[in-house]
Amino acid sequence: MRQYLDMKNKKNQRDGKTISIWQRPMMQPPFSEDILNSVYDAIIVGGGITGLTTAFNLQRAGKKCILVEAKNLGFGTSGGTSAHLNTFFDSSYPEIDSNFGKEASKAMATASKRMIKTIQANIDELNIEADFEYKSGFLFSQNEKETQQLDEILSSSKAAGVMVEESGDNGVPVRFLKAIEFSNQAQFHPLKYIDGLARGFLSLGGRILENTFIEEVKESHGLHYATGGAMEIQGRNLIWATHIPPGINLLSLRNAPYRSYVLAVKLNNETYPDCLSYDMQEPYHYFRSHEIDGQKYLIAGGEDHKTGHEDSEDAFRALEQYITANFDVLSVDYKWSSQYYVPVDGLPYIGLLPGAADGTFVATGFNGNGMILGSLAGEILSDLILGRDNDLSVLLSPSRLKPLSGLSDFVKENADVAYHFVADRFGSELLASLKSFPIGEGKIVKFQGERLAVHKDAHGKVRALSPVCTHAGCIVNWNRVEQSWECPCHGGRFDIDGSVITGPPKTPLKKIEVPHR
Repeated sequence: MRQYLDMKNKKNQRDGKTISIWQRPMMQPPFSEDILNSVYDAIIVGGGITGLTTAFNLQRAGKKCILVEAKNLGFGTSGGTSAHLNTFFDSSYPEIDSNFGKEASKAMATASKRMIKTIQANIDELNIEADFEYKSGFLFSQNEKETQQLDEILSSSKAAGVMVEESGDNGVPVRFLKAIEFSNQAQFHPLKYIDGLARGFLSLGGRILENTFIEEVKESHGLHYATGGAMEIQGRNLIWATHIPPGINLLSLRNAPYRSYVLAVKLNNETYPDCLSYDMQEPYHYFRSHEIDGQKYLIAGGEDHKTGHEDSEDAFRALEQYITANFDVLSVDYKWSSQYYVPVDGLPYIGLLPGAADGTFVATGFNGNGMILGSLAGEILSDLILGRDNDLSVLLSPSRLKPLSGLSDFVKENADVAYHFVADRFGSELLASLKSFPIGEGKIVKFQGERLAVHKDAHGKVRALSPVCTHAGCIVNWNRVEQSWECPCHGGRFDIDGSVITGPPKTPLKKIEVPHR
């Protein structure tokens, strides 16, 4: 039996309607019945960079592993990243110094440099054509307040052991007051990389199960029983490589979901930056270039906001205006958004999941540094399972969370909303009001004192759902660009039929039947 099948004409899917520049044909792992007749050393849930790095590391160390993905490999943030590899973080070294101490900053700096080398080593070992390149990275200020912050970042970064110096250039045609240059940064093609990791994992005897949503996990006599549909998978350890684990848990309280926006554009003058560059606005913008199928693109991102709290069309519009004000743009060829989680204290949570059964692990809170921190999570999690020492396992342990007296404060927005829709069907009054409802639009409407999440598709078909997120009871909002319902509290996302796309919800939004006219 072949270890995998190549897909010639089918691109991988993402967790939204927008198309990222990275989407491409990827392998389709085969299914065989013996997948379900084994006890695995580790069940890894999630087919992004965290899950695949962990799976590859463990399998290479002699463990027997299976990776389970609800959709396809790279469906989540790994397929929507801008793929910067940095030795500095969104939580700056002055912030890490303040929250955790200077030794923590040194440890994180050392880890970031090691992860870039680890990614390069994996690419070399597995012969992955991942477009890996070392670049300089520039961080620049545009006013006096930012310059003061930049000076603090320069000092703390040097103290942490990062190679950084003042610079007379910022690498892009954007005005600046002061700039610093980080050496030995890097970039790559994220889906080519995780596709290569998956192939390497399979070649070592690992198993991959796609299109399987894990609905329930039980633990008995030291084994985890993960159920998805009619399938049950057994493993000694279980790893949630899905950002926030499903269900209600403490990590939902300590991570805020954010969306980030990216454009890939062609320029008229071919002056594509040969670097990585970042301004210090709030939210900040970032730039780099990448060649896809012989065509160069400027990749620029920013305008981040908390998921479900602002309009995605406005964010894309602001980002495009910012780019065209600073670059000679020929065309905007790609635009997409992606979700990430910001940890409350600045550092990711990697290790045993508090309150869960023994052998249950998690990795989340990567902020905007998912490629580096996802790789680091793969190292730490595999070390923990293999019984190896890892200096960062204590610093980044999810157990550093303070115990909570209860979950009464869990739902911070829309907590008092209860949904009790007593009618089985719409009334003619509501149907009549929806005749003028725009095609492709979604909206929270009120009917007989209750809220409904209503969507009309391109054929005029109306769908109605309970707007109450099945995770913790918040009210979802409509994302017109990605054509999805999004929870503003904990980042749960649902498609127009109410099915879970990503995030901590376990079950879909309740459907409300619409009568035929």
